[in-house]
Amino acid sequence: MTLSIEDPIAGLSGVGEKRAEALNELGINTISDLLTYFPFRFEDLTAKSIDEIEDNEKVVLEGVAISEGTVSYFGRKRNRLTFRMNCDHVIVSVTFFNQPYLKKQIETGKEIKVFGKWDGIRKQLSGIKILSSDSASDQEAIYHSSKKIRQSTIFKLIEKAWDQYKDVIPEDVPDPLRRKHNLLTRKEMIYRMHFPADSRELEEARYSVIFREFFIYQLRMAWIKRQTKLAQNGLTIDYDVRQLKMFFDSLPYELTQAQKRVVNEVCKDLKIKGQMFRLLQGDVGSGKTVVAASAILAAKTAGKQSALMAPTEILATQHKQSLDEMFDKTEINVELLTGSTRRKERDKILARLRTGDIDCLIGTHALIQEGVVFDSLALVITDEQHRFGVDQRKNLREKGLNPDVLFMTATPIPRTLSITAYGEMDVSVIDEMPLGRKPISTYWIRPKHFDRMTGFLKKELEKGHQVYIISPLIEESEMMDLEDVTALYHTYQEILGDSFTVGLLHGKMSASEKEATMEEFQRNAIQVLVSTTVIEVGVNVPNATLMIIHDADRFGLAQLHQLRGRVGRGEQESYCILIADPKGEKGAERMQIITETSDGFALSQRDLEMRGPGNIFGKKQSGLPEFKVADIVEDFSILEEARMAAQQLIQTEAFYNKEEYSSLRNSLGITKENEMILD
Repeated sequence: MTLSIEDPIAGLSGVGEKRAEALNELGINTISDLLTYFPFRFEDLTAKSIDEIEDNEKVVLEGVAISEGTVSYFGRKRNRLTFRMNCDHVIVSVTFFNQPYLKKQIETGKEIKVFGKWDGIRKQLSGIKILSSDSASDQEAIYHSSKKIRQSTIFKLIEKAWDQYKDVIPEDVPDPLRRKHNLLTRKEMIYRMHFPADSRELEEARYSVIFREFFIYQLRMAWIKRQTKLAQNGLTIDYDVRQLKMFFDSLPYELTQAQKRVVNEVCKDLKIKGQMFRLLQGDVGSGKTVVAASAILAAKTAGKQSALMAPTEILATQHKQSLDEMFDKTEINVELLTGSTRRKERDKILARLRTGDIDCLIGTHALIQEGVVFDSLALVITDEQHRFGVDQRKNLREKGLNPDVLFMTATPIPRTLSITAYGEMDVSVIDEMPLGRKPISTYWIRPKHFDRMTGFLKKELEKGHQVYIISPLIEESEMMDLEDVTALYHTYQEILGDSFTVGLLHGKMSASEKEATMEEFQRNAIQVLVSTTVIEVGVNVPNATLMIIHDADRFGLAQLHQLRGRVGRGEQESYCILIADPKGEKGAERMQIITETSDGFALSQRDLEMRGPGNIFGKKQSGLPEFKVADIVEDFSILEEARMAAQQLIQTEAFYNKEEYSSLRNSLGITKENEMILD
């Protein structure tokens, strides 16, 4: 029978039904899965001398057994095996718990090698295992396991699979590419990942695995992007340049150079037939909305419709207000559709949408509901797109015939993440703030200085300014000692008395209640708004000059920066006060960083380094792949190298025609049929 590494794992000797089930739960379904089930760490089994090890360190000691093993019993079914060994003329007492069977491996006068935890004070070793003296490697692989299967069993199965299948492991990267990037063959890489002779061999193998993981992923992203551009299945939005220029002239400010550059990038995409997939990044207050407005106007001048989907009603309403102001001197019809739109009004909007009377429909996920039918949808803009599920974004795109797609985010995404999660998109970055935008002064105080802070709060209010107060919780939790939003609301009511009006806003309120509260805050009927992070994005009240964030150490850097961005939108000096008493070093470090840095991209990179990608966007919505070995933060230099290699290869004729690249083409699902697109 011909062997293949794609054979099911159940066919390997020693793998019965129960063991196969346990392996399947770990994601091991085939021989290939087993061979690439790499260790998550290695134990260093190099023997050390006593004078170079530290207390409580896990270590390997090598010496001569000077006593036989003695087993003593205590408690119920518990025992202790003890013996002494001479290590460099130091007598060491060794103890193993509940491993009496090791006694037969201890012979007086014979060399012995023990791995255990060192007690430097008592000169004792708490043994973990006795090592074979003829071991070929000083590195021991440690695998993720489960209650159903031990890691030692996994290792034995890998040994068995290697012996049986090593000669049928296919190469996935051609020789020229391997030589250029100093990669091991796939066969050698797999062997060294499981059975390295030393740390140097292991590092070479890890580099080869990491490069391959990044390279194949980036190749897939480059292929998707290329297919999208070559398919020519998008709409050509043949806009009126003259009307666009008139629109920019009508604005009360001039666009920054960064905004002009991004407008040109977006408009160029609209003009070509290929479908646009562009990510627009910009820091808080950098002016992304005017870029979106220019794209909406471009579509209008070509007789096409647009849709703008936002994650919250507050943000959708804010977009409606902003676009109404910008389009004041144009004939664009913009409407708002949310979950709280009344039935009668909703029916009117949908009727006008079907006839093409509405040029741009703004809304929440209500836009993707049945009955929302466009006449000629050509442009879809999704704000804070990582907050929507993949299916939600896809459903909106399907309201039109391959419409151009613009994703916007006010969460600055580190380059590390953008080239990984959004590798199939073109990326535009507004990296310049509008003229006259003042930096926000940020301070960190401990809760014990709260009374002093309230004095500053009153001074800002007496100047006629408004204030945000942020709490991370809606209601009191016994699990976490945090200020809850309702308690804060009453606290500030008590502090301010009848002098100023305090409002309350949180996610459990109905849409109409939230809208009414925000409307009162915007017209200064409420001077102090106590809120949860529901106001994180989209709220624009230029008169608000102070942001106070309670339990600030519970937030990530990117979220603190987003919250801080709600102030500093007018001409007055603005402030952000962080109240926190962090228990650990990382919390204190975050507080220090946010007070010293106003660059959102720099903060998001630090957030990524401190918290990891899953915690920034949430693992389900992040769109980030899960690599077996590679880490997008730690291995960023390899990620960049792999990305460049993938982009270069995807452009070459050899990739599509030469046999040596066939395994890579197969891994991407490139067949002769879809290769013809590239002729």
